[in-house]
Amino acid sequence: MRAPTERQSAPETRDRILDAAEALFVEHGFEATSMRMITGQAGANIAAVNYHFGSKDALIQEVFKRRLTELNRRRLAALDRLEAEAGGAALKPSRIVEAFFGTALEMAADTAHGGHTFMRLLGRTYTEPNGFVRQFLAEEYAEAVERFLAALYRALPDVPREEILWRFHFMMGAMSYAIAGTDALQLFAGKFDDADPERLLPRLMSFLLGGLRAPLPGQGVPGENGKGAPRTQN
Repeated sequence: MRAPTERQSAPETRDRILDAAEALFVEHGFEATSMRMITGQAGANIAAVNYHFGSKDALIQEVFKRRLTELNRRRLAALDRLEAEAGGAALKPSRIVEAFFGTALEMAADTAHGGHTFMRLLGRTYTEPNGFVRQFLAEEYAEAVERFLAALYRALPDVPREEILWRFHFMMGAMSYAIAGTDALQLFAGKFDDADPERLLPRLMSFLLGGLRAPLPGQGVPGENGKGAPRTQN
């Protein structure tokens, strides 16, 4: 009768290991987090980790896959809805940005189901060099990024593609740094109470949209109609 009980508890053990690894990777990083630390926090043993994942690299992949796959599915579903509503017309750039980054920020505001912890890990990953993880993330992001960049190229036909790529890169960096936590901000601003993750969405979206629309010296402003608006004089 023992074997059925063990099989029934296997998913729970797997989730405990993933939760523990996720939290420890946020706090210590990938290299500094040992398997002993993970098993100790998860209340499991090395044999259980090997059974469910096989290796530390495979465990890292599964930590990302269990939420990143769903995040990108939501992003693509949001883009599909926008394109269906547009009926073949180009989308407004702001709607594209909201579908990609807003979906991630909504997950970052989820403190009840692990979304907030995962997005902090994702933010840390963008700023912490790790070739294996970055290559894995590039593969996971490939379809979603390709679709969203294509939508931005179509929405902003008069803006050079290189410029759109740079601005997308800057937006990714801003989001990553913001969701990684307020530790850096508190280093020079001191302790403050306004760190509610739900307030991050409107704040950061306003900043990202401003960056997308900002003019380059001597060039027009990327407009909502897909054309560069004349640069205003200060």
